[in-house]
Amino acid sequence: MKKIRAGSACVALIGAAVLAAAVYSQEKKDSPAPPKIMHFGDLKWTPIMKGCDLATVAGDPGAEGTPFVVRIRCVDGAKIPAHWHPTDENLTVLKGTFLPGMGETFDETKLTTMNVGNFAMMPKEMRHFALCKGDTIVQIHGAGPFKVNWVNPSEVQPPDAPIAAAAKPKS
Repeated sequence: MKKIRAGSACVALIGAAVLAAAVYSQEKKDSPAPPKIMHFGDLKWTPIMKGCDLATVAGDPGAEGTPFVVRIRCVDGAKIPAHWHPTDENLTVLKGTFLPGMGETFDETKLTTMNVGNFAMMPKEMRHFALCKGDTIVQIHGAGPFKVNWVNPSEVQPPDAPIAAAAKPKS
């Protein structure tokens, strides 16, 4: 009986010693950085193509291997020509309807509807394009660099391009 008590006491003491060592051996770490809160009105939008603007929410999208978050805002009817990225693209629809399609050229028959809250992950180098219905905002996150490689750069309208003139009726 004394051996059982002595054994139990030893186990209890060893357990207490291990627990104490774990608690006291932890290094005190500096306080973590405060959370970064980005208000929608504070976003700095930059035109990237006709009808679409980009704003960085967090991180540096151009930095190699670092996390980033950007938003793209497009007007109703904006067409995003076929392109690809050197890294995976994680996309969430925040507003409007986003219709991505896969392939080397824009093809409306290949579009898939994504509504608010829907998420898509495009693997790196996947050729894709999109159409926006209604004013649309998507959020993209990943590890940089976030770079757009256009399949056919001549299809990309610069932000300051004039609105296409209406066709004149033939007399």
